[in-house]
Amino acid sequence: MARPVLLAVDDDADVLRAVERDLRRHYGGEFRVLGAPGGEEALDALRRLKQRGDAVALFLVDQRMPRMTGVEFLERAIRLYPDARRVLLTAYADTDAAIRAINDTHVHHYLLKPWDPPEEQLYPVLDDLLDDWRATRPPQLEAVRIVGHRWSPQAHAIKDFLARNGVPYSWLDLEAGPEAAALLEQTGLADARLPVVLLAEGEPLQDPTPVEVAERVGFQMKAGLPFYDLAIVGGGPAGLAAAVYGASEGLRTLLIEREAPGGQAGQSSRIENYLGFPAGLSGADLARRATAQARKFGVEILSPLEACGLRLDGPYRHLQMRDGSEISCHSLIITSGVSYRTLDVPGVERLTGAGVYYGAAMTEAMSCRDVGVYIVGGGNSAGQAAMFFSQYASQVTILVRGEGVAATMSSYLIDQIDRTPNVRVQPFTQVVEAHGNGNLEALSLLRSDTGERETVPASAVFIFIGAAPRTEWLEGVVARDRYGFIPTGPELMQDGRRPRGWTADRDPFLLEASVPGVFAAGDVRAGSVKRVASGVGEGAIAVSFIHQYLARL
Repeated sequence: MARPVLLAVDDDADVLRAVERDLRRHYGGEFRVLGAPGGEEALDALRRLKQRGDAVALFLVDQRMPRMTGVEFLERAIRLYPDARRVLLTAYADTDAAIRAINDTHVHHYLLKPWDPPEEQLYPVLDDLLDDWRATRPPQLEAVRIVGHRWSPQAHAIKDFLARNGVPYSWLDLEAGPEAAALLEQTGLADARLPVVLLAEGEPLQDPTPVEVAERVGFQMKAGLPFYDLAIVGGGPAGLAAAVYGASEGLRTLLIEREAPGGQAGQSSRIENYLGFPAGLSGADLARRATAQARKFGVEILSPLEACGLRLDGPYRHLQMRDGSEISCHSLIITSGVSYRTLDVPGVERLTGAGVYYGAAMTEAMSCRDVGVYIVGGGNSAGQAAMFFSQYASQVTILVRGEGVAATMSSYLIDQIDRTPNVRVQPFTQVVEAHGNGNLEALSLLRSDTGERETVPASAVFIFIGAAPRTEWLEGVVARDRYGFIPTGPELMQDGRRPRGWTADRDPFLLEASVPGVFAAGDVRAGSVKRVASGVGEGAIAVSFIHQYLARL
């Protein structure tokens, strides 16, 4: 198979030669470097590459070209290679044009000329973008193959689990063609319980749980040490930040995640207001980068593994796990975040995973091609999902109970929705029933302003209606408010008195819960700001208090 292509486009021959030279020197072992002196020549080359089935990983394009600007070229090139990373080469005077291109053409980055030295100004940027491209590239080797029916909740759960954990897989739909049935016949599994998961080694799995798949794929689910300085429950942005800072500062650090690193934020299709990423990044990208960073510093990550209890023994905190094991530590940070609330109307529970989904469920994007989908909710997650599915669906309808999304959604998302012709907001509307025999076929909607009820055809609905913490496992040990969130620091103090059962001879630290040495950060903490950046900040801050706590033991 031919190596993927890095395509450089510049009408200045000297600049083009310099770009090609620098690209070949650093990336020539993995990629082919091609150059073109203008947009039309580059498009001709792309068409030939497409005909041969070759992959293109990166466009590095000059903005100021006389016959076709860089942005004009990219607008046409992404129709051929929508997944290729896009970088503009600009002069300082073109900075405003480059920023507009980020918003309008989804350019991933822009670089100012000259880029010398490339070791500082070019390669770090391209390394990052190419890592992203590799992570989203379809698997070349089908190490994990899933065979089943499109509307199977069990198949959806496995696909979603593998995708969120960054495990490449191929999906074979029995209703899409003969290939899936032929594979089952060839492997002697024609009568197997579906879905079937075929792995590179070992026996196939019939109708497995995600945990069973994780065990066979090779996830670490057992602690490697008998004791840790710091244990973290929850692998969202707050937990990953705490893990990075804890391990980088010398603490033996363990992170435990019940589903997939990234948490709820990891399901976001595009986060555009996170500092330092002007082109935005997906929640999956953020989770992948943060997980790699944590592992670089020696963090041990157990997933999927769920904490179900906490036991105190003097200065020791013992986490009781769902699999019956116990993990001991000196200090604990709870960063378990929140989970989407379920929509309690007839038909929804029965059809969950078969057309009804919670969160963005990006694994279902291709099945939404050229059909209408519904988004329930008016927050940022709903807006991000709407923009993501607008690339596939013929129509995306956002259903909100109130008069609109102005009070609940960031203005940048509202602006994007207003500019996207196949996305519309339908106010004063709620889902009152889901219909379907085996899969979602229709939704009953109620207009609160008119009392009108209508039933509309629907094959997919994605629900974002608020979230609740999963902290029941702390009952009787760590104080929680009436909603299940964990109060910390000053919120625990009442009339200047420390919380009941407090054993330390000091007031609780800022992010410390009602038990000394137990901290909470991110969305699970009472009063927190529900933003990725604030979760990252709280996770980092919590580690500084951990050091103060450990110094007093």
